Amino acid sequence: MLKKLFIKTYGCQMNVYDSGRMADVLAPLGYRRVEGPEDADMVILNTCHIREKASEKVFSELGLLRAHKSRKRREGSDMIIAVAGCVAQAEGPEILARAPHVDIVVGPQTYHRLPDLIARVTRAGGVVDTDFPVEEKFDRLPKARPAQSVSAYLTVQEGCDRSCTFCVVPYTRGAEMSRPLADLIAEAQRLVAGGAREITLLGQNVNAYHGRNPAGAKRPVASLADLIARLSEIDGLERLRYTTSHPRDMTEDLIAAHRDLAKLMPHLHLPVQSGSDRVLKAMNRGHKASDYLRLVACLRKARLGIALSSDFIVGFPGETEADFRATLELAREVGFAQAYSFKYSPRPGTPAAERDDQVPEPVKSERLARLQERLNADQLAFNRASVGREMDVLFERKGRVDGQLVGRSPAMQAVHARAPKGLLGRLARVRVSQAGPNSVTGEILPVAASAVGGGA
Repeated sequence: MLKKLFIKTYGCQMNVYDSGRMADVLAPLGYRRVEGPEDADMVILNTCHIREKASEKVFSELGLLRAHKSRKRREGSDMIIAVAGCVAQAEGPEILARAPHVDIVVGPQTYHRLPDLIARVTRAGGVVDTDFPVEEKFDRLPKARPAQSVSAYLTVQEGCDRSCTFCVVPYTRGAEMSRPLADLIAEAQRLVAGGAREITLLGQNVNAYHGRNPAGAKRPVASLADLIARLSEIDGLERLRYTTSHPRDMTEDLIAAHRDLAKLMPHLHLPVQSGSDRVLKAMNRGHKASDYLRLVACLRKARLGIALSSDFIVGFPGETEADFRATLELAREVGFAQAYSFKYSPRPGTPAAERDDQVPEPVKSERLARLQERLNADQLAFNRASVGREMDVLFERKGRVDGQLVGRSPAMQAVHARAPKGLLGRLARVRVSQAGPNSVTGEILPVAASAVGGGA
């Protein structure tokens, strides 16, 4: 019997991947994904705990779902409501206490147990499963179904051992765990066979990947560079990316991979968080601003024109005006193609949240505005520098304007172009003609399909 499944995904790309795998887990039970919760037989909120007021947003959504569940019961049916992801991991029992209409609370490491949890709900009411059985999760997941898009995600590593003082990831995702090399190659091959042309490798600290090599290999453990090299050999796979990285784990072989592997796109998301050594030490980042700048120099030497993006936290406890100016200076010196910046918000249970030198909200807001002015100007400058250039664009979807397609450049820019529908899922050579703050516009060149490569 067909059952309707609605999954709402918050946060990072890893949650997008996890949502897809939860759908895979539930498919044998007859569940198929739908676009809205109103008539769903099961709703999953796959949550993120990184951003400010994450829990409040979840409880607000749960309030809306309660009305749908009550209506369905009046009509003689029911709706199973599940909360998954990092908020579930951090606040499992509290979720059931505050929202008793929730049936299942499941953490990021136990969603493979959803079929069993559903069976338990029918007998015993709401259940919570937030253990950390990382050794069995990927072994027990079904094989990933074919990619639903030309661009696909592949989780290669989970958890983080870095223990930044502002971050909840070690508490919600656990210690670092890497999947075996052979398993990842097999999953990537299935994704490509299903239509994926670009794969983004995911991990909370993805460049710390250290997966088990097959028996007989020269080394027992493979690095991320080794994995990328092996994935580059898959016929039909045209682009590779990875995110999110930690500066301390940017190894020489990974930098060399950017130089040597054409399928590895010339774009890297490398969070720095602050330009102040004093703040970086308080964050327990394990690097100085000068270390980060040296890495940038090495990457740009290895891959000419590589586009860099980053994350910044403004108003970390104890941040002074001088600390903030150091962040502005680092941003100016690097010239990021794109960046994400946020005001610091305390995460319960983290060391930074216990500090008594919290920066006032008005100060944080003012500094964030100044930083974003700098970052937005750099992003616009990067896009404008693309005007007149030719690049390979992988078209992923239809645009808002009739006859327009939208794709991604090697540097992760959104590219709009008038193009036939037949180019969806294909690479095409584009000459950029206009640039805006968040995207560029181009014209398809006469040769529609280009060769594999960066094309920058």
